[in-house]
Amino acid sequence: MSRGMKLSLDLGASWGEEWSMEEEKTAKVFTTLEPSAHRLVFQKEKRKGKAVTLVGPFSLCEEDAQKTLSSLKKSLACGGAYKEHWMEFQGDIAPKVREQLEKLSFKFKNPK
Repeated sequence: MSRGMKLSLDLGASWGEEWSMEEEKTAKVFTTLEPSAHRLVFQKEKRKGKAVTLVGPFSLCEEDAQKTLSSLKKSLACGGAYKEHWMEFQGDIAPKVREQLEKLSFKFKNPK
């Protein structure tokens, strides 16, 4: 490329055609369900060599989910987090989590 020439990075669309690079943001519809209307599932993962139990997806508002998570962590004596409508618990503790959630009237897809 010689000096004085501009590098053109146009990809075939012109700005005069009312085209823009902005992406349309679609709003995700989120409905809050009561605990008995949930159908939760378990997943197990390994992170840094340690077992992690995932439970979800929850259809709760952020505040209710954090309260539920906090009470579960206290009763199970483990750490955990709430991310993207899933609760994560440290360790392979699915039976204990299931028992505690059933006491709170949550339902599961898989039978015992």
